[in-house]
Amino acid sequence: MGTQQLKKIEEIAHIIGLNDDEFEKYGNYMAKVSLSVLERVKNKKKGKLILVTAISPTKEGEGKTTTAIGLAQGFQKLGEKVSIAIREPSLGPCFGIKGGATGGGLAKVEPSDRINLIFTSDFPSVSAAHNLLSSMINNHIYFNKEPKLDPRKVVFPRTVDMNDRSLRDILVGVGGSETGVLMKDQFIITAASEIMAIMGLSSSYKDLKERLSRILVGYTFDGAPVYASDLNAQGAMAALLRDALLPNLVQSTEGVPAFVHIGPFGNIAHGTSSIIADKMALGLTDYLITEAGFGSELGAEKFFDMVSRIGDLPIDAVVIVATIRALKLHSGMQEGKADPVEMLSKGSDNLLKHVDIIRNFGIDPVVAINRFPSDTKEEIDKLESILKEKKIEWSLSEGFAKGGDGTVDLAEKVIKKISAGNASLKRTYAEDEAVKDKIVKIAKQVYGATGVVFEKQATRDLRNLSLTGMDKAYVCMAKTQYSVTDDPAKLGWPKDFTVTVKKISVSSGAGFVVPLLGDIMTMPGLPKIPAAEKIDLTDDGEITGLS
Repeated sequence: MGTQQLKKIEEIAHIIGLNDDEFEKYGNYMAKVSLSVLERVKNKKKGKLILVTAISPTKEGEGKTTTAIGLAQGFQKLGEKVSIAIREPSLGPCFGIKGGATGGGLAKVEPSDRINLIFTSDFPSVSAAHNLLSSMINNHIYFNKEPKLDPRKVVFPRTVDMNDRSLRDILVGVGGSETGVLMKDQFIITAASEIMAIMGLSSSYKDLKERLSRILVGYTFDGAPVYASDLNAQGAMAALLRDALLPNLVQSTEGVPAFVHIGPFGNIAHGTSSIIADKMALGLTDYLITEAGFGSELGAEKFFDMVSRIGDLPIDAVVIVATIRALKLHSGMQEGKADPVEMLSKGSDNLLKHVDIIRNFGIDPVVAINRFPSDTKEEIDKLESILKEKKIEWSLSEGFAKGGDGTVDLAEKVIKKISAGNASLKRTYAEDEAVKDKIVKIAKQVYGATGVVFEKQATRDLRNLSLTGMDKAYVCMAKTQYSVTDDPAKLGWPKDFTVTVKKISVSSGAGFVVPLLGDIMTMPGLPKIPAAEKIDLTDDGEITGLS
């Protein structure tokens, strides 16, 4: 979409009632919104929040972001005052396999090229603050300062917003005493940084600085925890993050105001945009469409059990996104060797599992079937019969091809659900429960596991949580996104399985612990032919090849 078709950002700001002194323009089509808006709207009646989640992801793609944006445009077609809140794209996936993360077709956030690449410098700010702390950790060890940090027990890595597998495990200080202490280190991608999670959960500058100060950086030789505050790092880190904490305002293809802010991973973190953006949007518009990372057992569970609690956010409706071609993959049957309708019938179990998950949280969802040109009438009819049999409300979503016109039916059904007022959130665990109990409840009640195995390291980690005061913390389960189990090969709706917790890491600044169920990649690698090879800049400054 050419910028000549976009509305100037001040017009978008005025649509949601922002005053001229409440936003700072970044060019003609992007802006940062002042935190003072939070104070102005805090006593206003909150809008309705619609959470968009999905089935277990596949290589075919589900189009969750496209559907969320298209749904908001459908609301606008109905004359509703609506806004969007989604995560910022990471450069790693943009240049790797996924490409851009701004939606698609006629349901995108714009200017998409700017949003996908650097945007308003939020990701570089998070990277800078993160690596400042890494540098101060090494400096602290080099000068042998108190408390004496054991180089073998440093738990805070370095970060870069790029896929680079060569940085997963490294040695630093190899040039002799003048280059610092020789020690092992590692890089993670910026979206996996604890600071990114902290940014998403912070409510103010004061809250931000307090969370930064609580970041666990390692342990002393005696086993005592060492925090960022022990290094006096939080002030400088917060200074680097000052502008990044301000939500970004842009627009959809059809001019719906969109907050695109912060981008935490959906498995090791909570996988949603910032609480600040959500609260602003809820105070400024009647409806907010936001999304959670990966399938409902990951992003939606964390939104229900943690994010909505921390942010005091309502959840008025849930949309589950699926595609027919993804459901066929969930059948486990091979394309070309099996009847497509039979594949769909078997693979639809995965969708039914995610509906079951949301219903167990006390909310009856609407299913959005994100339509692709390859979908046949027979396949659509078969899926309709399956959903009708289970009394599941659904809609054929065509936001990609038709924009808001293709999602009006979906929007109407979501509004009908909200008007019925039957949503009554039932969370998985109480906040004061022990971490182990929370893990078991999530595994059994959400995933459907019959049992949970804690390996020796995980058991040791559970015992040590009291050292950091995290023994009753929120839980961010880290597991494969490709299955509701911890085994990516178990597709559909698996039954009679156990999950294994290998270890539990602490994100004390963010306020949660991360049980690892399997090997979770925090530094992806590039594929053999990365998307970066197709991206280019024309002689007149236009970016091409970034889908």
